[in-house]
Amino acid sequence: MKKYSLLIIFFLVGIVLVACGNGAGDVKDDEGNEEAQEETSEDQATEEEEADTETDEASSAEGWVEDITVLTGGEAGVYFPLGVAMAEIISEHVDGVTATGISSGASVVNANELSDGQAHFGLVQNDIAYYAHEGSQMFEEVVDGFSGVFTIYPETIQIVTLADSGIETVEDLVGKRVAVGDVGSGTEANANQILAAHDITYDDINEEWMDFGDASTNLQDGNIDAAFVTAGTPTGSIQELAASADIKIVSITEDKIDEIVEEYPYYTKVELDENTYENFDATATTIAPQSMLIVSDDLPEDQVYEIVKAIFDNIDAMENAHERGKDLTIDTAQEGMSIDLHPGAQRFFDEQ
Repeated sequence: MKKYSLLIIFFLVGIVLVACGNGAGDVKDDEGNEEAQEETSEDQATEEEEADTETDEASSAEGWVEDITVLTGGEAGVYFPLGVAMAEIISEHVDGVTATGISSGASVVNANELSDGQAHFGLVQNDIAYYAHEGSQMFEEVVDGFSGVFTIYPETIQIVTLADSGIETVEDLVGKRVAVGDVGSGTEANANQILAAHDITYDDINEEWMDFGDASTNLQDGNIDAAFVTAGTPTGSIQELAASADIKIVSITEDKIDEIVEEYPYYTKVELDENTYENFDATATTIAPQSMLIVSDDLPEDQVYEIVKAIFDNIDAMENAHERGKDLTIDTAQEGMSIDLHPGAQRFFDEQ
């Protein structure tokens, strides 16, 4: 009897101990689970905040291009120093972006390169940008994929010759060796239009395709008789020539200017005085399109906005690069704009 009583007692005690043990375990587990849940919630909140921040940063820089190419023109012209200055500003003042200014065949080449996705920015003449988007003049089809950023300065068309060449008028170019600019350049387009207004074609002259530097050297050496140069004044290549020889810039007559401007409204009349160049003691009347900066439509709005802002915030670098850099101002940056602005540039100017 005692034996059964002891077994019953041990059995009951075991049940109590097991019950107590399970209860203590439940409390411990509950407390542990609550703490774990709190830690998990905090971790999730932190991760969500970090994810949101990363998403915002990714969104703000979405599609940004790190290596930017700025197409300019011949190294002896105005496009080159101004384009290089822009590239330096971008590299120094736009975070995470490096830009390079590259010499090129200028306007027509630059428009085609941007359209083909081979570059991001380019300096062109406003008439060339318009013709590209229209698929007219030197463009057999529409060339687009780029928009306007800002205009800078008038690009004076200078028909340069030596003072003793005997060339006094555009008609005197007939039968002469004439540099008409690089193949496909804005200068060549201008030369063709001016010659056509005087009923002159390449059949009437010995045309040579040269950039400004080569044209200057060949004029001095007597290898050519005259050269078309479309660039802001003073143009480096002509300055170099004028430092060692007396030069002349052939005038376009008033009636021909009126005729050209009527057909090509982006031209304006320009007067050059005796202070334009050394060893240039005369005046000349000619015409000029407007220089401008274009940008690929593939660049995001935010990036173009930041680049345009950086350039205008550091305008002194443009002024130091070339005298024509002083012509770039916010007030005049849309004068002569011949195509639609890029949304990033538009936003910048809208805020001014």
